[in-house]
Amino acid sequence: MSRLIVALVAPLVILASEGVTAFTSIAYTRCDSISSYSSALSVSGQQQQSSSALNLSPLPKGISPFEKSLSKNIDIQGDFRKRSKQAIDAAIANNVKRVEIEFPPLLGGSQSKSQFDDFDNIQELDKNKEWTMQLAPTFLGDKEYQKGKVWMIFPDLKECELAKTEWAGQRYQEATFTTIQAVTNYLATGENASGGGYDAPWGENLMSGLSKIMGGKDGDAGLLGDQASLDPLVEGENSPAKLWLVIQPGNGGPVEDWVNCEKMALSSPDTTMVVINGALDKVRGGFYPAVFFPKLAATVDRFWKKFDPAFYLKPFSDKGVYGWLYRVYPEPWQVHLEVVKAGKDGNAEVDYVLVDTMDEKPSYDKVVSMLLSASRANK
Repeated sequence: MSRLIVALVAPLVILASEGVTAFTSIAYTRCDSISSYSSALSVSGQQQQSSSALNLSPLPKGISPFEKSLSKNIDIQGDFRKRSKQAIDAAIANNVKRVEIEFPPLLGGSQSKSQFDDFDNIQELDKNKEWTMQLAPTFLGDKEYQKGKVWMIFPDLKECELAKTEWAGQRYQEATFTTIQAVTNYLATGENASGGGYDAPWGENLMSGLSKIMGGKDGDAGLLGDQASLDPLVEGENSPAKLWLVIQPGNGGPVEDWVNCEKMALSSPDTTMVVINGALDKVRGGFYPAVFFPKLAATVDRFWKKFDPAFYLKPFSDKGVYGWLYRVYPEPWQVHLEVVKAGKDGNAEVDYVLVDTMDEKPSYDKVVSMLLSASRANK
């Protein structure tokens, strides 16, 4: 379903969701238990150890909102892709079938934007599409990913059409271009079908009917996209897929995307599903009240909480402190404090302090508490 359509109806849903106001905290997975820390800093102010000393992946360069001059001159997203590919490979080697990739998609390049800048969902979607299009060919060195076995799964038909037009090179076209709707409907007829077929978002049937009316005797007018941009899904050829790269499902679009992702996974349990910037923290953290979104709520415990974050990088800015939650599979979680100081040339100097590592993902409030303690100890 087109993001434009969702943009028109989403405000009505948000207004109906009374009480969902704590966006920065509720949009983060909350866990009641945290494993014992392998401490890199105690709140009493012991000396911090570096990520390299603990054999951990260091934070990527240029990610701070106070390093804009650096951010605009290095390929941050390329670095994210390299780290993500290695993490995905490691997860697949350990038979992980549900993989989460989460990172700020607008960082880097001449138009670099941080969490403090103005941007919209379309900009995010464009960047996530571009990022994933460049990730897909990195799997082609392995024969089992060739001949369309990597499926690029777009949130809607229009995005699939745009990607196929914009990324016309052979190495990109090696992948199978498809959508959540096409895959869900295709798998609904298979032996592992989860039942029910595609869950259509509100308003989609209306727009589809309008598109056909406007097309008249020439057929569909293509308001929702060009059906010809979909690659055929053929059992014994490009199906079953080896890898699904699902681009920004649900985030800024219909919540049914998340519901349909579960149907896809249940119908093809041996296919690895990698969700790229799907805002899974919002899904798992209760951002969408069950009373308004019962189908989505039913998927959380049985499906979305079973995803393993392979590359995860999220900024924090709360109560006057700045920091990052970071993980590269199969390493532990890292919490980093961002310390900003005035530089000699007038530009800000940014240092990162590894606050702690842990085996389980900490809650939003826990990360903020850790950053506050570390900030006081660092002064």
